[in-house]
Formats: sequence, structure tokens, C-alpha cells
Amino acid sequence: MSLTLYGHPFSSYTQKALIALYENEVPFEFRCIDAEHPHHAQEWLRRWPMAKFPLLVDGDRAIGETSIIIEYLQLAHPGPISLLPSDPMAALEVRFLDRFFDLHVMSPVQGAVSGALSGDAGQREYFRARAQELLERAYAWLEAHLADKQWAAGTTFSLADCAAGPALFYADWTHPISLSLPNVHAYRARLLDRPSFARAVREARPYRPLFPLGAPDRD
Repeated sequence: MSLTLYGHPFSSYTQKALIALYENEVPFEFRCIDAEHPHHAQEWLRRWPMAKFPLLVDGDRAIGETSIIIEYLQLAHPGPISLLPSDPMAALEVRFLDRFFDLHVMSPVQGAVSGALSGDAGQREYFRARAQELLERAYAWLEAHLADKQWAAGTTFSLADCAAGPALFYADWTHPISLSLPNVHAYRARLLDRPSFARAVREARPYRPLFPLGAPDRD
């Protein structure tokens, strides 16, 4: 039975799962959750009432949370690209970096986006300023971390890079990465050049007007 992914192309976490699927050319059906497909939303909420996407469905099994989705794909639908090392210690490093990008890069962006969507000027300014502060810390740590690395965990593209692509993509829109951080800039550029992420970015392009902080005319 084929896989089904519920989500939205402009969603950072949907993109994270899409990158993993595209990396290994795993066949799947994409069901967009939007106003034009109300039946998709009904199916999604029936399977996952927490109302968070993406959601991967494989037969009778429903898998939520992007990191778990990607690990599940490696176990149940493996391909030539292994996104999690077989060595337990190396895998631990990849999992740590995955959490770093989700929690310390993407979460501040989501806070700024939520503040902008609130319609309250004070909330917008507070969460935008908070995101800038947190992203500055994350960028600085990442600059040092990437000094001798091609990808987040070394020379091999991994689960951590699936998380990094969308996180740094939207983070740079929210609070631009300083030119004084060449390693982070170069890493973001490598991610954008990766065919799997480039495809996700291309598919999300029509939805850029939805970005409440104003999508820049680049990338």
C-alpha cells in the first residue's frame, strides 16, 4: 500500500518530511490541508486529533511528528540515503542537531509568525524582538559548529539537515543571518542547492504571500 502524507507545502515541518521522502525517491501521495481540500482535513483530524501536520499514513499506521516520520521511513521504507547513522553515538549527535534546529531555530520563527498573525502590534513587536535575540544565539553557536563540516553532523546529509533546511530558510527571512557568519551562510546555500530541498522550496513558492512577516524577494 502506498504512503500518504498530509500537510501543506509552505509548512516548515511538512517540508522537513518531504525532504526525507525526496532524498530516497519514496513513492507517496500528498494530500494538501487547505480550504480547497476540506475532505483532506477531515481525514487528517480523524487520524490525528492533535491537529498537527505533517502526518504520514502507511496502511493502518499513522505516524506523527516529523523526526519520528523520518526515522520510520528509514526503518520501513529504506533507500540508498541513510538519514540516521547506524552507529549509536553518531546517531545521537544527529538527533541532537535535529532538536537544535527544531527548538532553537524554528521555534523562535514560529513565535514571531504567531505574533504577527495575532493582529496585535504589541504582540508582533515582542515576539519579533524575542525571535531576533534567540536566533542570534543560535546563529553564533552554529557558526562555530560548522567550521569544519559540510553538513550539520559532518560529511553526510542526515535527519539533522532535513530539519535545518526549512528552519534556516524561514529564520533568515525572520531575522537575516549576518554577513559576519560565513559558515552559516554557506551552509544555508548548500541546503538550498540540495535537490530534495530545492524541490520543496519550489513547490512552496506560490504560497509566499502567506508569510506574515513579508517574504523577501530572494531564495
